[in-house]
Amino acid sequence: MRTFSIQNLHVEQHDSRIAMGEAAGRKGAEILARLLQEKEEVRIMFGAAPSQNEMLDELVRHPLDWERVVAFHMDEYTGLSDGDSACFSSYLKQHIANRVPFKEFHFLQSDALDVQAECIRYAFLLRSCPIDLCFLGVGENGHLAFNDPHIAFFNDSETVKLVQLDQKCRLQQVHDGCFPDLDAVPTHAMTVTIPALMRSRHMVCTVPGPAKAQAIKSMLEGEIAEVCPASILRTHRSAYLFIDTDAASLLKVW
Repeated sequence: MRTFSIQNLHVEQHDSRIAMGEAAGRKGAEILARLLQEKEEVRIMFGAAPSQNEMLDELVRHPLDWERVVAFHMDEYTGLSDGDSACFSSYLKQHIANRVPFKEFHFLQSDALDVQAECIRYAFLLRSCPIDLCFLGVGENGHLAFNDPHIAFFNDSETVKLVQLDQKCRLQQVHDGCFPDLDAVPTHAMTVTIPALMRSRHMVCTVPGPAKAQAIKSMLEGEIAEVCPASILRTHRSAYLFIDTDAASLLKVW
């Protein structure tokens, strides 16, 4: 393992995906335990992707008072039936929501008939009280949630919005094994915006694999700019990035 910082962002590079995920899960559990000592109710947010598997497996092993935790997720496809295996809500139910006794878990509704109304409903829930801890990943195109570079705005005035996904983002869903081919991937989704994500008090970002190497290089070595939305994490006051050797393969030696 090696550790370094880029501006405010704390980075840990681990020799394997498993070690990376376990370290990220431990850090998340450590932060959550501290928050539960400070507050009666803690609000957390999750990204949903295979990149989070090992982190979530480690997180649920820790004996935390989950009954005082209210959870959210950060993005969801539109046009899929509720319960569809490709929904991010289905992923989160399998990997975290059904494994620990949350006080509440608020899901975006993929089958909402009025998508704009669903965005407004979810934004209201998020704005009612700050998010204390956000678990997230980074896309192959550098996106955070579904804020792809062409629609990622660091000064976005919205909290949750409907977006059209770019082709690289949609191809990633095929690479991740979530869909059989590009035609099966939805073209639109609802996403929590960049400023809303950045208002989280703490952030734990987990990014494994060679497919993410260019995104990690741009995130850490490029300009802090919307062309690589994940670069904004370098400005957060309490953000931790966990990567494996494959994801770090294009980085300079620090």
